[in-house]
Amino acid sequence: MSILNVLVLGGTGFIGRHAAAALHASGLKVTIGSRHPARHKAMFLFADFRAMRFENLLKPGDWTALLAETNVVVNCVGILRQRPGESYDDIHHRAPAALAAACASTNVRLVHTSALGLHESAKSRFLSSKLLGERAIAASGCDYSIVRPSLLDGEGGFGASWLRGLSRSPLHVIPRGARGGIAAMRCTDLGEAFAALASMPTFRDHREIELGGIHAYGYAEYLRVLRAGYVASKALQLTLPNWLTRVGAHVCDGLHFSPFSYGHWILLQRDNVPSPNRLSELLGRQPHPISSAQSVVVRETSTA
Repeated sequence: MSILNVLVLGGTGFIGRHAAAALHASGLKVTIGSRHPARHKAMFLFADFRAMRFENLLKPGDWTALLAETNVVVNCVGILRQRPGESYDDIHHRAPAALAAACASTNVRLVHTSALGLHESAKSRFLSSKLLGERAIAASGCDYSIVRPSLLDGEGGFGASWLRGLSRSPLHVIPRGARGGIAAMRCTDLGEAFAALASMPTFRDHREIELGGIHAYGYAEYLRVLRAGYVASKALQLTLPNWLTRVGAHVCDGLHFSPFSYGHWILLQRDNVPSPNRLSELLGRQPHPISSAQSVVVRETSTA
């Protein structure tokens, strides 16, 4: 049997690097799509590279050359905030829609990374663009699997590093409306789940799958769990009114100094828990627990 060729889009970003490593470890041939191939080749000696700018690939024909000799595409591209030339609509909707259409015409299977908690009433372009992307992929006719992970923890994650830093603070500010559960999971487990999916001959039974860790935390509880590995004392908790949390989220969006955003504020108000959770099924074991003493390295990298 020939080795499967897997193209990982955004393979140098937080999710993508874990996906690429797990795919390689499972014996698959990995190619990484990146806007800066020369910058990352030394870090990914096991992978080939193809130069691409995801935000410019908005028509099915734009993907033809990139999909050559590819059996499976794993799309890990996403943006937390819009930047000049990179809109939510292009990155989360139009480019994935074009990719799915191209996959349909070339019999390439597609694994697409989305998120839990997307819903029609969400007044966030970050969330609504992801929902539109999901719908376009489902309507494309390709053999697809949409993966919706809960909150991710692991090395190289901007948000993961930020939360661990917050956990060590003597004061934890807890939004009053942050009542949703968080089934936080290790990004290494997500990478292994991608590898398991990529090896399947079809995604017919895995069209839309939700993944998460073994325990659902409240936001305050999650910070306490992270803190336990660093500091013996308990942090003081300050409850923040919802209106002030919303203002703070918009300020963070405007200044770009924190991973907290208006979209995340919306997600904190609802459960971010998979139903059903299919992670154990894909891994063939229980997910790794969130380790309070885990070392998290802050490395900001492009997802494309």
